[in-house]
Amino acid sequence: MNTRGVPGDNGLCLNPFRGLRYVPERVGSIAAVTSPPYDVVVRPDGLLHLESADPHNIVRLILPQAETPAERHKQAADTLERWLAEGVLAPDPEPALYVYEQRKGEILQRGLIGALALSEPDEGVVLPHEDVMPHVVADRAALMRTTAANLEPLLLTYRGDGSDSGAGAVIDRIALERPLLATTTEDGFSHRLWSVTAPDDLARISHDLTRHQALIADGHHRWATYLLLRDEQRVPGAWNYGLVLLIDTARYPLRVRAIHRLLNRLPVADALAAVEGHMRVRDIDGPLDNALDALADAAAQGNAFLLAGAGGFHLLDRPDPALLARTVPSGRPEAWRSLDATVLHSTLLEHVWRIPDSPEEVTYIHATEAAVEQAERRGGTAVLMHPVREDVVRDLARQGVTMPRKSTSFGPKPATGLVLRSLSLD
Repeated sequence: MNTRGVPGDNGLCLNPFRGLRYVPERVGSIAAVTSPPYDVVVRPDGLLHLESADPHNIVRLILPQAETPAERHKQAADTLERWLAEGVLAPDPEPALYVYEQRKGEILQRGLIGALALSEPDEGVVLPHEDVMPHVVADRAALMRTTAANLEPLLLTYRGDGSDSGAGAVIDRIALERPLLATTTEDGFSHRLWSVTAPDDLARISHDLTRHQALIADGHHRWATYLLLRDEQRVPGAWNYGLVLLIDTARYPLRVRAIHRLLNRLPVADALAAVEGHMRVRDIDGPLDNALDALADAAAQGNAFLLAGAGGFHLLDRPDPALLARTVPSGRPEAWRSLDATVLHSTLLEHVWRIPDSPEEVTYIHATEAAVEQAERRGGTAVLMHPVREDVVRDLARQGVTMPRKSTSFGPKPATGLVLRSLSLD
């Protein structure tokens, strides 16, 4: 197994671009036109809420609504073209990198938004850590191909060395200046954006980033989409780069949260009956916070899952070692074999519950409360997960080992709609 080492002088290449941004005078407010990333929007309630917030909300581009996929993608392209013609969106006058800040209470995150040169995983520059779902990649590719735009940045992380002469120093100095925009979204996060255009600043950032590799924290499907479309084009140019937000987690550590599973057609009673004898099962008193505390305590000792739906909360832990030996694939590092997501998919979904990992059967939900609520409403089972530590994710990625898809949720995630990238402008 190859270990992906530090890439040296062939590291990250983050290019300036002419950002597309909302014209404040043409919209109700900048906050009202933003959205969470497309895969975090809880449909249909969240989608309708965003659509009603402002007629120009970015969700009309990232999650267009129509009868067929082709109609949805064309609608997004037509909408983008119309907004540009009407002056709702406008390109900045010159190429720039963008310093982006998010703040809420004690949480402060700053990073750089730019067009990152694309690379394959075995090049050791950008490391994925999760598998992807082909149908999602195909849908995102069709949308991106039709709109010829990167509509939202991926979230990537790297580990800087704390130097005062590199990208971090430029970011912190720029953040003392007056921003291009400042807004607060309804989740309580304040957002500020600055442009970096001075040649000396761009050169310092570029030199620093060539010494680093990045981990995809959020956006595996969009990264796979970037690579797919690059290979389709097969020519130098804009399609060889993708829009990203790059965060130095040595300066600004991210939070790592779990992504939960909703088993749409499996009632809780049936899930518990099938797992009896394979894992210890305990009923846990609510409220939800109390149940999550019990999950955290159990997860510190080994694999653990919290089932929720009709009938309250039920903690599963202490899986049968013989069952794990028989169902979890061998030939992978022990850190991968012992992941909760690995055990859930390889042991519980495939062998105990016999549920295929298809969109009809399994829904992935970031918000814990939403997962529980939908399980209760649909009569299904929410499988609540405990988050994986970032060092485990990074170590596996460096070994070239991908985790089961939707194993982690890094955050805070960038707001969608603050800056877009048109491939026709690069």
